[in-house]
Amino acid sequence: MAQQALEAQLPPVPSPAGTSSAPPERRARALRHSYGALDLGTNNCRLLIARPTEEGFTVIDAFSRVVRLGEGLAASGRISDEAQDRAVAALAVCADKLRRRRVSLSRSVTTEACRRAVNGRQFVERVRNETGIALEIIAPEEEARLAMLGCHRLLEPGEGPALIFDIGGGSTELVLVDADGTETPRIKCWWSAPWGVVSLTESEGRNFAGADERLAAYGRMKERVRHAFRRFAELLPTERENIRLLGTSGTVTTLASVHLALPCYDRRAVDGLLVPAESMREVNTALSRMSLEERSRLPCIGSERADLVVAGCAILEAIMDMWPAKTLGVADRGIREGILRALMARDGHPL
Repeated sequence: MAQQALEAQLPPVPSPAGTSSAPPERRARALRHSYGALDLGTNNCRLLIARPTEEGFTVIDAFSRVVRLGEGLAASGRISDEAQDRAVAALAVCADKLRRRRVSLSRSVTTEACRRAVNGRQFVERVRNETGIALEIIAPEEEARLAMLGCHRLLEPGEGPALIFDIGGGSTELVLVDADGTETPRIKCWWSAPWGVVSLTESEGRNFAGADERLAAYGRMKERVRHAFRRFAELLPTERENIRLLGTSGTVTTLASVHLALPCYDRRAVDGLLVPAESMREVNTALSRMSLEERSRLPCIGSERADLVVAGCAILEAIMDMWPAKTLGVADRGIREGILRALMARDGHPL
């Protein structure tokens, strides 16, 4: 089981004394620096390289590849040799980009697959030896904090509590925040559930004889997730006026693309989108009834996500049942952006 936390206050964003009033010359030097953020998840390997600006930062290079690091992990308890090879190949590309862009400060993190695998630390050592990248296996609370830090600016305007979530490959992180108009919301509590799109898909398998079997499997997945969320649900405020919901993950961006019927993925159309909750439920229902081949033919899903997207739908629907906001905010930003903002804050740039 993934680590879980109850009514826990997350650690503050690392920021040295005097950051808010950093000398102008220090900030000027930082504007010329390149920063790197690498997130090796259970399903994807993603890199962002950026330079700070007065308004935030500008991305100068990026990389993303599906590596399925956690494939087969639930059954074996280990990261397979094949999954390691895929991840190391992707990380070698990242290492080359970090060198060529002369990144002055970077952080590379890995999450649930390495937390759970008995050979997770051996894999991290292999990565260091073969690519030079020093992966940090972060705890669930740090994963939740970075995701919140990376996307909270897209919260729907208003007062009242907000729930931010990140559906990963091996786990789902939930953060209840009090967004009272301050620059960075105050985290009230968080939760990490051991179900992500890879682990939940592998709990049911991928091949079903027909629509009835697919719907039955979808129902069982939703129940597993609801059970995993049940204690967190008890922490949520009973007053449900003006609540807001924001998701950051490949699941919500993919489903938003399906909702918009995009011919291909377009970050500009998706990042910051507000989708009526009922419209998202309709997308979930439609996808849960489709065969693998039918989902593969949808341009914003394709063969890489077709087998995993239904598990994402089940997790999302369980979240919307638990926190019934009228709209769902969609963020194509998260852990990497959170890392970048924290790194830049050390050099005097506001979060």
